[in-house]
Amino acid sequence: MSAHQQFRLGFVGYGEIGSTLGRGLRAAGLTSIAAYDRYAFDGPFADLIQGRARDAGVTLVRSNRELADAADVIVSVTPGSVSLESAAAFVGCLTERHTFIDFASATPKIKQGVAARLAESGALLGDGSIEGTPKNGYAMPILVSGPAGERVRDLLVPFGMHITSVGETLGTASGIKILRSVLIKGIEALTDEMLLAARHYGVDEIVLASACKTLARPWMDTVEALIPSGVIHAKRRAEELAMSAEAVADAGIDPIMARAVAARLRWKADLGLKETLQGVEPANHREAMDAVAAALARA
Repeated sequence: MSAHQQFRLGFVGYGEIGSTLGRGLRAAGLTSIAAYDRYAFDGPFADLIQGRARDAGVTLVRSNRELADAADVIVSVTPGSVSLESAAAFVGCLTERHTFIDFASATPKIKQGVAARLAESGALLGDGSIEGTPKNGYAMPILVSGPAGERVRDLLVPFGMHITSVGETLGTASGIKILRSVLIKGIEALTDEMLLAARHYGVDEIVLASACKTLARPWMDTVEALIPSGVIHAKRRAEELAMSAEAVADAGIDPIMARAVAARLRWKADLGLKETLQGVEPANHREAMDAVAAALARA
């Protein structure tokens, strides 16, 4: 394959992600890019979408069929909540010449549902997940999987995109992203709750600085510090978080996250691992998770 093999690319959705990818790929030399967005010609965001497409040199089309006619490789960048609906709209539009991959943040089950809806088309199908943000530009890190994964990688990487294939099983890329989000989005929500309550007490900057100091070490060091010790000290930590929830509530903030953390820690304490392990911490996070899994199997 040449360094820049030209092909016809289409985007389903031309919001923040789609427009970032479209603008970057056009600037990198991909000559034929079209996009279909249901709000491109009607609604409050029509001017924004049209302006983004015009500035990038991306052609906006008015239907799924027009996009299928204009593109050989179609990348869906809609919200995951409409992935199935978006795929269903392409039934009867795709053929064996098409490659279709869904980059939305969604579960493996949803991505497999997308593939099931389009299976009779004969198109090469896959799923992807975006691990970066538009702040990273069009080279944001992306994982791909399924039959179409490697083809999409091989076509787009020469144009400067950062795409890694994680296997032939469709849904793998999405599973990695959606489970990772438990932690990443959880950190966001926990930080919101912590800072809102800390502001009430006038200690928000001090609390944030203290937390940042603790979390400044490599994340795996934090994992190895918390997870093995957690199977032994879950009860004590749950009690501390219950008090944290009280302090948040006293600040007039609903302690949704603190209560949830306390509940999860109580659940772990109730597995009885401190007694099973005779108070000895596992050597690492894998042994700790093995102990938790064994306790669940016994239950």
